[in-house]
Amino acid sequence: MPWNDNVNPGPWGSPPPNGGKGNPENRQTGGPRGPGGRGPGTPPDLNDLQRRLVEWLRGMNNGAGGGGGSGGGTGGLPSRRILTLGAGALAALFFASGFIVVGARQEAVVTTFGAWTRSYNPGIGYHLPIIERAEKVDITTIRETQIGGAPGAEVENLMLTGDENIVDLSFTVQWRVANPGRYLFNIDDPEKTIEAVAESAMREIVGRKALDPIISRDRGQIQIEVQTLMQEILDSYQAGIIIEGVQISDAGPPKEVVGAFRDVNNASQNAESFQNEARGKAAEIRQQAIGYRAQVVREAAGEAARFNQVYEQYRLAPGVTRDRLYIETMERVLAASNKVIIDGKGVTAPIVLSPDLFKPRVATTAQPQVRSQGGAQ
Repeated sequence: MPWNDNVNPGPWGSPPPNGGKGNPENRQTGGPRGPGGRGPGTPPDLNDLQRRLVEWLRGMNNGAGGGGGSGGGTGGLPSRRILTLGAGALAALFFASGFIVVGARQEAVVTTFGAWTRSYNPGIGYHLPIIERAEKVDITTIRETQIGGAPGAEVENLMLTGDENIVDLSFTVQWRVANPGRYLFNIDDPEKTIEAVAESAMREIVGRKALDPIISRDRGQIQIEVQTLMQEILDSYQAGIIIEGVQISDAGPPKEVVGAFRDVNNASQNAESFQNEARGKAAEIRQQAIGYRAQVVREAAGEAARFNQVYEQYRLAPGVTRDRLYIETMERVLAASNKVIIDGKGVTAPIVLSPDLFKPRVATTAQPQVRSQGGAQ
């Protein structure tokens, strides 16, 4: 019996020579085996499977895996060339992911293990994947930060002025990024930082000025001073930010005293109006006085010239000139009074005339006739 045969031990006889590695044609085509070969229902050789697995892991298998008998093949495995090409393609994609395309309005900041190492201007840059990171920052866009409420909002931003008044002031700060590296690494929260610096600078400038200039004529000067002071503070922080402008949107008294403040403004405007009116009246009176002075001077000059002419005539004929002056003087005195003519011949006593005779004549009243001695009429 076969199992008692010492020459061919085992129930199926001795194993095939070379451990089942007989004729290659028999392995590939599933042809007939030797007297001791495995049949279709024989379990696989574990040692052979382990060997082939190790060879595949080491990349030493250059072809399809060999098998023992028919049906022992495990299918095609990737070759070393294919694995090398695949690994190279993956490596190329990995390193190609480090290219940076920086836009015209941007600047890229590269960090190595979290530390800022370099920056890239618009164009193409490169950073090592995983080890380095790149962050793009917009450096041309003008950004705005609102301090206080917008016009008409119910938010108050009260500040103390130099004359110990209170002003409700709202303004907007316009800024942009100048140095992205400093902007990202030197300040923690740019928005909060700018808001705090803007409010501090505005309070300092407002604290130097009176209330009326702040809400009326000095807004432009205040905006320039606040912008300059903010830039100095941010430069000391090395924030990498440029302040483009400061715009005051609203400035006025607190809401609780708006009515009283308007009354004060109206009173101030009325006072200024009255002052202007008084100045105009004074100028008018001054012009009138100047004209009157010129008129009096001209009349005096004319009287002096006339007197000089009379004096020259008086020197030539004193008697005639004396009589003429007397007659002209009496004409002026008696022009508006009742006329009384007295003949002095034969008068022995003084004639006393009533004062009513020298009063101005009235057109509707009959003129009395007065007779005196010597035929006076």
